[in-house]
Amino acid sequence: MSDVLHYVDEQQDAARERLFDLLRIPSISTQKEHREDCRRAAQWLVEELRTIGFAAETHDVKWAEPGHPMVVGHADENDAYAKAGQTHVLFYGHYDVQPTDPDHLWHSKPFEPCIKEDETGRKVIVARGASDDKGQVMTFIEACRAWKAVHGRLPVAVSILLEGEEESGGENLLPFLKAHQADLRADIALICDTAMPNRHTPAITTSLRGTVAEEICLTAAKQDLHSGMYGNAAANPAYLLCRLISGLRDETGRITLPGFYDGVAVPDEQTRAQWAHLYPDDAALLGEVGLSHAAGEQGFSAIEQTWCRPSFEVNGIGGGYQDDGFKTVIPAQASAKLSFRLVPGQDPLKIREAFRAYVRDNLPEDVTVTFTSHGASAGFAVEKESPYLAATLKALSEEWGEPAVTTGCGGSIPVAEEVRHALGMDALMVGFAQADDHIHSPNEQYGFESFHHGIRSWVRILAALAE
Repeated sequence: MSDVLHYVDEQQDAARERLFDLLRIPSISTQKEHREDCRRAAQWLVEELRTIGFAAETHDVKWAEPGHPMVVGHADENDAYAKAGQTHVLFYGHYDVQPTDPDHLWHSKPFEPCIKEDETGRKVIVARGASDDKGQVMTFIEACRAWKAVHGRLPVAVSILLEGEEESGGENLLPFLKAHQADLRADIALICDTAMPNRHTPAITTSLRGTVAEEICLTAAKQDLHSGMYGNAAANPAYLLCRLISGLRDETGRITLPGFYDGVAVPDEQTRAQWAHLYPDDAALLGEVGLSHAAGEQGFSAIEQTWCRPSFEVNGIGGGYQDDGFKTVIPAQASAKLSFRLVPGQDPLKIREAFRAYVRDNLPEDVTVTFTSHGASAGFAVEKESPYLAATLKALSEEWGEPAVTTGCGGSIPVAEEVRHALGMDALMVGFAQADDHIHSPNEQYGFESFHHGIRSWVRILAALAE
């Protein structure tokens, strides 16, 4: 393995240039004008995989819009390894990126990657997709390249699945997994779309929160009303909406829906102590965004509130007059976009129905409600006894020189649960992004050390999984 790591070190410049080539393709999956760019990015990855001995091709998807192709590749030694009973891994990443707006806040052009130094003197690659997820995808591909260049083969059987719709809903992924079960099933999935808790501590994300996303609209009168002529007498959807929302949490921060906490477990003390070491106070998580105190469920730290506790948030709210100046109206309608983040053990469909029942049960006369669902997914957790987990933690610790930790993630990465559901296998989420990478924001970046040590980490992980 030392020869492979030496190759990675010697080829850093060439690896970055290949990443730059991919970053120059504006593969924004949610915008129709970039449909061909998404296909171009997929084909670029196919050709790159073929250069390092993968049988790779694109697959069109047909179940839902936008319909960007999947990239699937299999290492040429997979058949021989299958007969020998060797470990088989499926690597997942995505080549699509978020839109770039607001464009005026970028310090450089988002699809012209460049190298800059941050305020600490750390060198970073700046471009849309540098961290989420093209840079992370290329860490794995470059690790495969290094093994192939030095030894002519990989230490384990490797298949690769790269999606083009992760940033636009990913509705085609689950049906694609189900339709291609025989081609994609492996022993373990490896997902590189997560972050490290700090600059020097490697991590495997072993739990994710699911989500229930709902849009509600309350309607009362048939048009906006003069608040002097009808105030007090007419139902006010904006006020009623605020009252409904405020009733969803009690004074301790707990969500009030019946049965909401059914199946929710508290992490063991060892895990909580490990997280407390990484985030000794609430400001360690919140300080970078100008906050200092956890605002959610009492009895849990800020990091616990995001990593292992379910939540309710208001993502947008509107109704009535919104332009400059003032207008004395009672709005006929008011709407809100709301989301629940769920932990393993909660049923997203039951939570959605409990929420809708709560709203209906608390509506007065003359007020109606419509609901629009924007998705529902369950939380995810890796089995702690997994031998793949132990081997990967050891490999990461050796590369970074600090014990690797297991972390949670407050967000949702549906592929982890979908791989388990469709292919019957667990997933390890290993990523090298940093909190200040500005993903989904202007000036997205990926540190040199994230890219370089990310490649080296995958070299070690593949070797560890071979054992």
